[in-house]
Amino acid sequence: MRNMLFCVAIVSLCPGIGMSGSKDSELLGYGMDVHGSVEVTYQSKYIWRGFDVYDDDPAMQVTAGLTDIMGSGVGVAFAGHVATGIGHTNEERLDFTVYYADSMFRGEIFAAAYRIGWVHYNYPGLYKKQMDLEEVHGMLSWPNLTGMKNLVPSYALVGMWPAFSGSSGVGSNASGFLHFLMLDYSFAVPGALPDTPEQMFKLHSELVYNDGVSPFNADVDHGWSHAVIGATTDVDLGYGVVLVPSLNYQVSMERSVNPHNEAWATVGARYSF
Repeated sequence: MRNMLFCVAIVSLCPGIGMSGSKDSELLGYGMDVHGSVEVTYQSKYIWRGFDVYDDDPAMQVTAGLTDIMGSGVGVAFAGHVATGIGHTNEERLDFTVYYADSMFRGEIFAAAYRIGWVHYNYPGLYKKQMDLEEVHGMLSWPNLTGMKNLVPSYALVGMWPAFSGSSGVGSNASGFLHFLMLDYSFAVPGALPDTPEQMFKLHSELVYNDGVSPFNADVDHGWSHAVIGATTDVDLGYGVVLVPSLNYQVSMERSVNPHNEAWATVGARYSF
């Protein structure tokens, strides 16, 4: 799986190899506008929904997706997660996502952006897909609700369950819900480079309630499991490539999810088309 992910990353991040690099790409020459991105990210730790998946080992993540296909609001995404250390073959994962995104009540104080999606989580290193999971999720964001520019509250509901009747490796605790309360704030500072008049930063925070869900066949208590704060920015490298660094910190309240507070950093390279 590692060789496949890195080949996808190298080909996709090179403008002109399989992609035009223009803002209005045409799919196979048939005149259908397609927009999306590809990103390769290094993570000093892979923290997923509060869990330290690779036990403090770093990881690489490759993501690729198409957004608003033919103006329909439908998008698709692929993500691959690979540990850089040894001994994590069974935890390496492929994610396949289909979603619909739109907005409603535009121009009103209660205007909302929403997304509804389905995800299949596949563990290719395991026999008979015994850890595979499926998920449905819904998310709402209210950009005008606070009355403060760029301060956006959001809520997400996630439901998970074993993908197959034979997915015995995840146990009975794989079924249930997670609730995410989120708050984002974006702001600009003067740019450090002559070609960058300003640099945008985004602060993110989330508080998560876990309804006893564990994708790793562990007993998890119901309750507020963890809170995360993070900061990220984009640095334009030219040719459609953007550098995306971030710093993150997790406060772990529910020890059955994670007995430790966590700090980690990521840096990614994203190519949009």
